[in-house]
Amino acid sequence: MLKFLADSLIIDILDILIVAFLLYRLLLLVRGTRATQMFVGLGLLAVLSWIAERLGMIVVRQILYSLQTVWVVAFIIIFQPELRTALTYLGRRRGILFFATPEEIPAQQEIVHAVERLSRRGLGALIVLEREISLGRWAKTGTLLNADISSELIESIFTVPGPLHDGAVVISQDKIVAASCILPNTERSELGYVLGTRHRAAIGLSEVSDAAVIVVSEETRAISLAHAGEIRRGLSVEELTAELNRIALKGRERAEAAPAPAG
Repeated sequence: MLKFLADSLIIDILDILIVAFLLYRLLLLVRGTRATQMFVGLGLLAVLSWIAERLGMIVVRQILYSLQTVWVVAFIIIFQPELRTALTYLGRRRGILFFATPEEIPAQQEIVHAVERLSRRGLGALIVLEREISLGRWAKTGTLLNADISSELIESIFTVPGPLHDGAVVISQDKIVAASCILPNTERSELGYVLGTRHRAAIGLSEVSDAAVIVVSEETRAISLAHAGEIRRGLSVEELTAELNRIALKGRERAEAAPAPAG
């Protein structure tokens, strides 16, 4: 009997720890996004439902149950990009599930120097910096290079009329993996009126991955950076560097906050 109770207690504790860990990681994923307020609302409805259940409020309980159903459906529809990104994390390359450690931006100075020169020359560019989620699917749409990162090579790739200038360069783990890659456009139709193809592609990839995507406009020579479904436009070289440092710092903070894997 005691052994059965001990085994049951261990299972209950393990069950609670797993659920707590998954909720913790989920909160980290949605922190700072539009989904945060929706989670707060769902949590409030859950608390009210529990109170109504405990106090025997049948009518209130039924109303809250109906609201929960509508709320969940609305959550899925409205926040599809955030949910898609969160689910994509489950299949990321580095590490197992949530135990991956984000890396620094590879060869950041070389990349920024290339962006500065491309902007001065009025050459359009689309540079993807892989983080934790693998971008192999999109790298395969272009020409595989697997070359060392250098500002001269990046600049030459986007120099017209080079054969690889049209498309994106994918950078991963200190290598220029591929060039002339095709990226997914954002599904936000309202952006089509104000942004060009490169900018929409940058936002589109940032919606389905944690990549940082740098855009140089050939029309205005403006530098932009897309990350987490948002884009900052008209950046100076110093602001671009600061934004890349912020993304790297955020990744380190998330890794340090996560519990280390056993063993």
